[in-house]
Amino acid sequence: MFKPLLTAATTALAIAAFAVPSHAGRAFVSNEKGNSVTVIDTDTFEVIETVPVGVRPRGIILSPSGHELYVCTSDMDYVEVYDPETMEFLHTLPSGPDPELFVLHPSGNPLYIANEDDNIVTVVDVVTHEVITEVPVGVEPEGMAVSPDGKYVINTSETTNMAHFINTETYDLDINVLVDNRPRYARFTADGAKLYVTAEIGGTVNVIDPATGDEIGKIEFAVSGVPPEALQPVGMRITKDDKLAFVALGPSNRVAVIDVATDEVLEYLLVGRRVWHMDFTPDEKYLFTTNGNSNDVSVIDVEDLKVIKTIPVGELPWGVAIMPK
Repeated sequence: MFKPLLTAATTALAIAAFAVPSHAGRAFVSNEKGNSVTVIDTDTFEVIETVPVGVRPRGIILSPSGHELYVCTSDMDYVEVYDPETMEFLHTLPSGPDPELFVLHPSGNPLYIANEDDNIVTVVDVVTHEVITEVPVGVEPEGMAVSPDGKYVINTSETTNMAHFINTETYDLDINVLVDNRPRYARFTADGAKLYVTAEIGGTVNVIDPATGDEIGKIEFAVSGVPPEALQPVGMRITKDDKLAFVALGPSNRVAVIDVATDEVLEYLLVGRRVWHMDFTPDEKYLFTTNGNSNDVSVIDVEDLKVIKTIPVGELPWGVAIMPK
């Protein structure tokens, strides 16, 4: 039987194809009005570069391998894909109109995209670059989350005020949950026991049992000297041990720290103006927040619950994704 000759060069290429990126300490910030992505060294907190991308970049995520950076270029109606090592443009993916937020299946494929203007979730195969299906949901879909077991994708529809449970095998809407006004984001705990949905206008976070779709709690916010209407929950992150949750509170310029066991607010951290989205460094030592109206990123020391650094970025920073290790 013929066997291909494995030279040193082909062996090196094979190893490189599965290697974890060497530049692991990087954060990527989408600048919605700047039409760019700012790259930050997460060890030194210095800006490495700012790269022009398509028009109105918002949602931004990395593949589980760290080999692809996905950017929703909302006004161009597609997703741009970059090599995060070099920020070289690789290709586009079809997305449907006005892609805003998206999430990858835990396996890394497919990609589930919220199309705000068309009331659908577009499912895209990231290998073949083809649309698998389009799932009709409520009005103004935005928030996207996937269950840890990959069985459900959650979409939040801002105007319908619902969280939709999309079955990833059948693409049916198995459960529709009424939540508070203008749900912007959804997040599962790592153990899959809770689903959190932030409600921007409602000023709350709904806590949902994913097994039944029942609401099991509600988190409310109050900051001395801050009007209630400024406390607008948007982005959210939860530590891998399911102990702490962090909620961006928009124009209040605060991040709320939540005890996941009790769903009680522990503390409020003052960050930049109009805090929107967040991401942890892989070791969860730091949490980076995007602050749209001050055009900067705040760095939170997670253990000490203190803001330790402010990093100027591009115009209207919206999303942030940090390189996995």
